[in-house]
Amino acid sequence: DYIPKPCNPRELSARLQAILRRVAWDQKAKVEESRHYGDLRIELDYRRIYQNDTPLELTATEYEILQVLLAHAGSVVRKTDLMQWALGRRLEAFDRTLDMHISNLRKKLGNDDPPRIETVRGLGYSYRVSV
Repeated sequence: DYIPKPCNPRELSARLQAILRRVAWDQKAKVEESRHYGDLRIELDYRRIYQNDTPLELTATEYEILQVLLAHAGSVVRKTDLMQWALGRRLEAFDRTLDMHISNLRKKLGNDDPPRIETVRGLGYSYRVSV
């Protein structure tokens, strides 16, 4: 909004109240979006992931990788696609970055048998739907 100087204090007050009403209405209208995957809950608006209502301490990269895997739960995500979608770059030869992040994610999610994040040899990774 713009008010030229000098301004009428009543006009300034009315405009400020209108802005505050709009902001308050936007905050009420915003609905927190969360999704559940077994014992995991992801809050997309706040970039948080909970396991059994306990927040997981994930790096930004681990969060992105897990979000992509959860969005494609039950299907295989190719390593090249996962690298591009989560890390924003191409998969290079002998690049083990993605493998290390997956390893760290598996440790933070706990040792399940069979594992939540399955390696599909020669192709990519898959998040197991039923936990």
